[in-house]
Amino acid sequence: MAKGHRSQIKRERNAQKDTRPSAKLSYARIPVQKACFVLDAIRGKDVTSALAILEYSPRYASGVIKKLLESAIANAENNNGMNAANLYIEECYASNGPIMKRVRPRAQGRAYRIEKRMSHIKIVLNEK
Repeated sequence: MAKGHRSQIKRERNAQKDTRPSAKLSYARIPVQKACFVLDAIRGKDVTSALAILEYSPRYASGVIKKLLESAIANAENNNGMNAANLYIEECYASNGPIMKRVRPRAQGRAYRIEKRMSHIKIVLNEK
């Protein structure tokens, strides 16, 4: 059982919250493995070079991740008052989301299952 009044417990929990600017995209229609190819390319880079990498990457996931990174930059500027020139990508990862299961008809009355995977992508920024 937790000690203290409910408001005190909430205050302590909010004090431990992560204050770094971030952006999260839930239920992205991209498999985790394909999203991680792009995320590995930008991890640890500064924001301007990461945007340039995403701009010229031929993968579908790069367009989605570019929008997410721009959202994280806007969050850093508006909510935390940070300068966009000093930001870099501290963390970026994709985790498994739900799987849509579909059926594909095959020969002799059989059916093969097709799994359309989703992912949850998160980008966390920090200042140099």
